[in-house]
Amino acid sequence: MNCPFCGHLQDRVIDSRESKEGDAIRRRRQCLKCERRFTTYERIDEVPYMVVKKDGRREKFDRQKVLAGLLKACEKRPVSMGKLSELVESVEAKVVDSPDREISTITIGEWLMQRLRSLDKIAYVRFASVYRDFQDEEAFFNELKNLMRHKGGEPRS
Repeated sequence: MNCPFCGHLQDRVIDSRESKEGDAIRRRRQCLKCERRFTTYERIDEVPYMVVKKDGRREKFDRQKVLAGLLKACEKRPVSMGKLSELVESVEAKVVDSPDREISTITIGEWLMQRLRSLDKIAYVRFASVYRDFQDEEAFFNELKNLMRHKGGEPRS
């Protein structure tokens, strides 16, 4: 297992537990190089959850792709990997809990932006600018104005 902090390939399992539903095993691991701890989940390989892209294409839900987008948005921002990991896990849980096997990128993006808004405003604006694909500066400024109106982090109406 790759350490999410230093990339080292060797770790040791500290604790293993079955999830409440019995569909996954949660393992706490410790990297043998940097000694930091992280959590992994083992799940049964089932029918994949599909993401419906804006152009209608479908692809398998990929948590690494979600994390990569968040990492770009949070670059040079004071957002810990732990917080990003929690965010990805919460979105993945929503996808898995969804009654449909297909979910749109629009829905996933909205979930991510809602959580990012309360986590870090600059990361939120970065993510929104890519996700919403602002076509001009007016659309971008409107989003900034909306963000300033809701400083408490509550979702926009």
